[in-house]
Amino acid sequence: MIVVTGATGNVGRALVERLAAADRPVRALTRDPQRAGLPAGAEVVRFEPDRPAALFEGATRLFLYVQAVGEQTPAFLAAARTAGVRHVVLLSSGIIQEGADESHPIHVMHATAERQILDSGLAWTFLRPNAFAVNAFQWAPQIRAGDRVRGVFADGLGAPIHEDDIAAVAERALLDDGHEGAAHRLTGPEAISNAGQVEAIGRAVGRELQFVEVPPDQADPELFPFVPPHMVKDLLKAFEATVGVQPEITDAVERITGTPARSFARWAEDHAGHFRH
Repeated sequence: MIVVTGATGNVGRALVERLAAADRPVRALTRDPQRAGLPAGAEVVRFEPDRPAALFEGATRLFLYVQAVGEQTPAFLAAARTAGVRHVVLLSSGIIQEGADESHPIHVMHATAERQILDSGLAWTFLRPNAFAVNAFQWAPQIRAGDRVRGVFADGLGAPIHEDDIAAVAERALLDDGHEGAAHRLTGPEAISNAGQVEAIGRAVGRELQFVEVPPDQADPELFPFVPPHMVKDLLKAFEATVGVQPEITDAVERITGTPARSFARWAEDHAGHFRH
């Protein structure tokens, strides 16, 4: 049995769908099972972090999305180990690397989770993706409303990764031998600018979209609808550092899954419905 936390999130849902399609026993944890909309082949269980022992009955592996567990992560991991879980695959972050700003809130959160797992005594695999393609959903309200997209740093470059490619790597790390003790850095297959992402979404929805660059000191909260206000300043700083800088690109998705990572254009085609009127 594989336990998946964050089962209704972007990566967690894709992972549950993959495991269910492969007829692998999967227990999907969610705070609202009635509204989860997960595959019939998955065992959907209400996530009660204050009663973790019952969540792991018969389980041997765990996919951990730390935001779903929060401050209770150490107790959650201890309960998993006591129940017989042997291996945890963590959705961490590519911000964890040599020379990183260790005071950055995202670094602190994921570095803390990695350390807690190391301290837990469980076998582990860390997935460290850089930019997520789903971050482009921040532009969806503007694209549904018109053809001009306001944003910062039009020339900022990234190699955003499709959430299902992360799930595909997680699936293999959970099911195959040889991933224990590995930290996999995950990216999309090619560099693309912020303006280029908007153009790709336009092609996917059959419209010509224009990226309108906004000076960072004039960026208002509506430009970042999914970002907590206290993190916007750090986010702008990170975005500025991507201008004119080629992003890290790895072959980890293809090397681990046997299938090349999907382009941002493919991601836009897969999610075109989110951007249509």
